[in-house]
Amino acid sequence: MLNKGALALLPIAIILLASGCSRDISFKKDIAPILEKNCQSCHIQGGPGYEKSGFSVASYEDVMKGTKFGPVITPGSSLTSSLVMLIEHRADPSINMPHGRDPLPPEDIRRIKAWIDQGARGN
Repeated sequence: MLNKGALALLPIAIILLASGCSRDISFKKDIAPILEKNCQSCHIQGGPGYEKSGFSVASYEDVMKGTKFGPVITPGSSLTSSLVMLIEHRADPSINMPHGRDPLPPEDIRRIKAWIDQGARGN
C-alpha cells in the first residue's frame, strides 16, 4: 500500500513514463550535440540558414532568441514550438528542417520535445 506522499507523486511518474522521459534533459549534454551535428552547418552566423532566418544554434541564448521572425521554442510546450513543427516535417516542405538533409532520427526529436516540455532550461 502506498502512503499519501507516494500517491501524490504518482501522477508525475505516470506523465514521465508516458512521455518516455524519466530524467531531466540537459541542453548542454543532450540538446546542443544534436543541434551541432544537424543544424550548425547552416544556422551559425554567416551560414545560409542564419542569413535567411536569423536563427543560430551557437548557444543556448541564441536558440531561445529564435529567428528574426520570433521565438522557435515555447518552453513547456513542444506542441506549439515551431522548431518541433519544422523538425517533425509538419510545416511547408520548403522550410522543414534540416533543409536538404535527412530528417533527424526519431530519438533526437523525442529528446528535443522532452527538453522543451521540461521547460527548455539552459542546464
